[in-house]
Amino acid sequence: MNPKSDSTHAFEPSPEYLAREKRVMDVVALKKPDRVPVATFAHSFMTRCEGLTEAQSLYDFDKTREAYKATTRRFDFDMAPPILTRLPGKAMALMGLNTFKWPGFNQDDDIPYQFVEAEHMRAEEYDAFLQDPGDFTVRKMWPRLAKIFEPLAMFPPLYSATSGYNTWTHLGLFAGMPAFQKMLKTMLAVGEEMNRYMAFQTRTITELARMGYPTLCTAVSHAPFDWLSDYFRGLKGTMFDMYRMPDKMKAATERLLPMLVEGGIIQARMSGNPRVFIPLHRGSDAFMSDAMFKEFYWPGLKSLLLAIIDAGLTPMPWFEGKYTDRLKYLAELPPGKVMGHFDIVDKKKFKEICGDVMCFYGDIPPSLLITGNPQQVKDYVKGLIDMFGDTGTLIIDGAVEGIPVQARPENVEAMMQTVSEHGIY
Repeated sequence: MNPKSDSTHAFEPSPEYLAREKRVMDVVALKKPDRVPVATFAHSFMTRCEGLTEAQSLYDFDKTREAYKATTRRFDFDMAPPILTRLPGKAMALMGLNTFKWPGFNQDDDIPYQFVEAEHMRAEEYDAFLQDPGDFTVRKMWPRLAKIFEPLAMFPPLYSATSGYNTWTHLGLFAGMPAFQKMLKTMLAVGEEMNRYMAFQTRTITELARMGYPTLCTAVSHAPFDWLSDYFRGLKGTMFDMYRMPDKMKAATERLLPMLVEGGIIQARMSGNPRVFIPLHRGSDAFMSDAMFKEFYWPGLKSLLLAIIDAGLTPMPWFEGKYTDRLKYLAELPPGKVMGHFDIVDKKKFKEICGDVMCFYGDIPPSLLITGNPQQVKDYVKGLIDMFGDTGTLIIDGAVEGIPVQARPENVEAMMQTVSEHGIY
């Protein structure tokens, strides 16, 4: 997904591309840019503006690519929203994935896809996971996440296939099972579809780059607590675990951390894009007490952020929900290295506590972009510029999801116009 790796036509960044990249990254580094930048996530807004249904955006890659290009050009964002939010609908359907509901498969065509949370690891299975995360993933988790992998539940422990005898007997016998053969045949079809999907992503990013627009991000990672809560234990299980088995829970997050660090770094380096998106789902003021945040959530998140920084990359944590009470922890981070995106936060306290640590990014309420009028949007954006104009450490975007799918285009135009009129330094 690196436009510079396109061997057919070598990519040479245009002056416009370089100016937009510098504008955003100067703000991250706490340097005053030439103008307040706009870098948005946007999700389905990009395709909805061009009349595509949610289903079309997950299945018709050609139309989706053209919609991203047209909407980016129309609003002239400083960075194009990431294409990674458009999931590969056909590949997911072939796998029988049960962790999502999505349009065009098991949901109406114009309803955005939904993550389906479940308790995929039971409380009594912590020990098995901690003993061998790889074996647990293949034989326990995968069969629970997707129908295609159900045959793997019959496989013996993976380390049993390490002798000169068991390797060929275990694997050979398993490969002869009709259910396993069906799984492999289906996986070939999934692979072909994923090749098509990755070609779509690469082409979209490359064509946007040639138009002069960097893509906001291509790499993704998670806080260890969120990975455990979102994908293993679920919300209910997580709440019980913090009280009933805190030591095992912390051990699991520590076991997950190296994988999450390595995954984010590898993705960023392969793509050539230094920004690593980190959605934070359970760390808000409203989710857990300050003491619990300090004990369970912050150690893993801080370690993740510092490791990504040490790799020469830019972590982009998405602080979902209210984060005013967490500002004192964020102040521990190295200055000018984190591109933190805020949903709900006391901006005056942010400036007092974190103003010399990180830029201020996000914050425009989705309700304003959806139900407000252009003048109200202009007033809000101008207020942000007035508040952070003295330092130049502001990046404009909507709050939790960037520009929401139902945002009125005229309100987004008002947002961009305000930056042009009042955001010049």
